[in-house]
Amino acid sequence: MDFLPVFFTLKDQPCLVVGGGAVAARKAGLLSRAGGRVRVVAPELGATLAERAARGEIEHRARTFEAGDLDGMRLVIAATDDRDINAEVSRLAQARGIPVNVVDDPALCSFIMPSILDRSPVMIAVSSGGTSPVLARQLRSRLESLIPSAYGRLAQLAEDYREAAKERLPDEAQRRRFWEDLLQGPVSEMVFAGRDAEAREALEAALAAGHGASETGEVYLVGAGPGDPDLLTFRAVRLMQQADVVVYDRLVSQPILDMTRRDAERYYVGKEKDNHAVPQEGINQLLVDFAKQGKRVLRLKGGDPFIFGRGGEEIETLAQEGIPFQVVPGITAAAGCASYSGIPLTHRDYAQSCTFVTGHLKDGSLDLNWPALAQPRQTVVFYMGLTGISVISEQLIRHGVSPDMPAALVEQGTTPNQRVLVGTVGSLPRLVEEAGVRAPTLTIVGEVVQLHDKLDWYHPQEHVPGTVFRSNSPAGE
Repeated sequence: MDFLPVFFTLKDQPCLVVGGGAVAARKAGLLSRAGGRVRVVAPELGATLAERAARGEIEHRARTFEAGDLDGMRLVIAATDDRDINAEVSRLAQARGIPVNVVDDPALCSFIMPSILDRSPVMIAVSSGGTSPVLARQLRSRLESLIPSAYGRLAQLAEDYREAAKERLPDEAQRRRFWEDLLQGPVSEMVFAGRDAEAREALEAALAAGHGASETGEVYLVGAGPGDPDLLTFRAVRLMQQADVVVYDRLVSQPILDMTRRDAERYYVGKEKDNHAVPQEGINQLLVDFAKQGKRVLRLKGGDPFIFGRGGEEIETLAQEGIPFQVVPGITAAAGCASYSGIPLTHRDYAQSCTFVTGHLKDGSLDLNWPALAQPRQTVVFYMGLTGISVISEQLIRHGVSPDMPAALVEQGTTPNQRVLVGTVGSLPRLVEEAGVRAPTLTIVGEVVQLHDKLDWYHPQEHVPGTVFRSNSPAGE
């Protein structure tokens, strides 16, 4: 270990920054955020430091560095573009025993500045020992995806009850278990969801009971997006990796499922046409039963749980049973598939509105507001429409949509197996049959489909012939 990681207390302490440019401004900003009284020595200041000086946030001495500038300083940073000046600042500071950092010159430093993840009062510092600041920043970015910004509020909540916990639970081991239960259970999730008042009440109740574990678990209703794991939200990934039980749909891709805890129990409840692994009422009850066993239950749904995902029905049951839950939105298939196929859902020159509609057949018919779907200058996206594709084509044409209106089918969108099939409203049924289209497939109807050729950017199967299938003739020709 070449450096000892430490955290300085700089509240109301004098700190010196030598240099007036952009780098000096960043360093001065960090020192100010830590509570330091910052003096900047430089003949001239860049725009950022000049504004801070004008507001009285820093003290500026408009000249070159002098040895006397070190008098009384608690910490020094040299950030000029002159290595001789930086070396002189370093030599004089170290001779006085003042910690000094020279930007981008580890050999002249008595301490180095890490890449900082600020979740105050929680602070995380990542350092490469000065060998690669870019690598340190990349590592910090990865940590940012795993550590919600609300951790600071969670730490403050724990601090508020630290003394009370000591009095109520004098045994150190018991107290440690109490905090472990609280900080990885429902209380922390309440804070992350912005329900701080409820979190405080739950903590007080747990403290009064003398334990942190809740007899009732919690359900996480998480949108898995259209298939690409990179489209998951930070919160989704965090909950996926802490759930005890995973209840998942057919549209959840294997790479996304692999991101859940490896030791979690998994239950498949997918639905296909005329084949429901578990009826919806059974899924609702399954979530309730697992939660009442004290388990953290991940309900993982393709796309967004509130867009044709029946998520509302599931959480309605949870609410009736008094089960804690939270909902994490996902990128719905329409947004994901359209983006990955280069088809904007709205465009100033082609469409000023967009409608999402389920194309799922019920009792052999599609009960839709066809006149509303046939309006000009709009994009219509059909979910689950393969079975009824002939009805969709026929009814749109019957209600005034031109058979030559551009249309596209996006099969397994956002995944490495994505296919985009471009045709017209009239040719959709034949397009499905000739190309052997299979679910999951999204149907996009509207003038915006014309932009596919120009904006097509995602090519996962360029080596596979027939990735894009075209048919521009209406049905029957």
